[in-house]
Amino acid sequence: MQTALADFIRDTRDGNTADAILRKCVHCGFCTATCPTYQLLGDELDGPRGRIYLIKQVLEGHEASARTQLHLDRCLTCRSCETTCPSGVEYGRLLDIGRHVVDARVARPLHARWLRWMLRAVLPHPGRFGALLRIGQSVRPLVPLRWRTQIPEYQAKMPSPVRRHDRLMLVLAGCAQSSIAPSINTAAGDVLNALGIDLVSADNAGCCGAVSLHLSARDEALDYARRNIDVWCSYLDRGAEAIVMTASGCGATVREYGYLLADDPHYAAKAARVASSTKDIAEVIASEGLDGAALPQGQGIRVAFQSPCTLQHGQRIRDLVESILSRHGYTLTPVADAHLCCGSAGTYSLLQPTLSRQLLDNKLSALQADRPDVIATANIGCLVHLKTSARVPVKHWIELLARA
Repeated sequence: MQTALADFIRDTRDGNTADAILRKCVHCGFCTATCPTYQLLGDELDGPRGRIYLIKQVLEGHEASARTQLHLDRCLTCRSCETTCPSGVEYGRLLDIGRHVVDARVARPLHARWLRWMLRAVLPHPGRFGALLRIGQSVRPLVPLRWRTQIPEYQAKMPSPVRRHDRLMLVLAGCAQSSIAPSINTAAGDVLNALGIDLVSADNAGCCGAVSLHLSARDEALDYARRNIDVWCSYLDRGAEAIVMTASGCGATVREYGYLLADDPHYAAKAARVASSTKDIAEVIASEGLDGAALPQGQGIRVAFQSPCTLQHGQRIRDLVESILSRHGYTLTPVADAHLCCGSAGTYSLLQPTLSRQLLDNKLSALQADRPDVIATANIGCLVHLKTSARVPVKHWIELLARA
């Protein structure tokens, strides 16, 4: 695709990145076949190829409009198109650039600006989010059923683990996950303990920056990244082997730190180090090998695994969780269209509730078609979203592996 970027972005880092990405696109349209929103809406501008054209126009100096913004907003950033693309188009990075430019030029309605500000002011802060969640949980029995399912049930905080081994890995506590499902990291710690590895949450590490990044607050996202980098590098210097992610959405973002801070002279090298030290919990278990560890077996329990987009498309980790569960006795049920998004997509379920609900209904139909005993996933956002309507329990897969 030929480009002629406008003066405002030509020869900038964003401009050079966008230009290189746009030139890879050959208009083949393979991406539309795997795009969840194109499948629902049938509009070319609600598929990757159409959105690429919209972004190209804006970067070439054409006026951005509320309509442009709407089509970009409807994108889930699931990156299924990247998995399909034969030309290696890095659509997710291009979309972040396009959204940033469009949002700077097109003012949103007051209520939309307020909602986005609230999401950034609450979700990345466990104290604030946890306090609001506890209020919701306290009135949960009193609200109508259709609202009750939207409020996660209370789960007690777990005590910090005691150091037992010489080997150490870090784990990101997570913003929402630390309040909604602290049992996930506890389960991960139990599994790694069986391998002779301590798993600890580093003090002062916080939000990975994903919420801010995808809501076009890039500077805010980079501040979160720098804070985490400073904390984690001090642990890496003292012998920590890896930074373990139990939420695939956070993992996909942290693995982008090297790219996001490549132009920062003070953080570029450290960001690249953190990105290369980041591993999904499934990668750690696969590399260590659990066959000899004293872990319970699945005993034929039927599991439908929902592979989050951030795992299979963002991090390109496919079939790994399924193979681990299968080796430990769980029976994996078939899931049609497993590449499609469940509709959670970070804040998408709050910002695009109608489309999100349609995607959720389709995903649950596929997951529950073969009557599993449980649905497993690898990301807290997907877990909460699926739980709102699933007919069977929904768990993080590491909890199944560590179950007692």
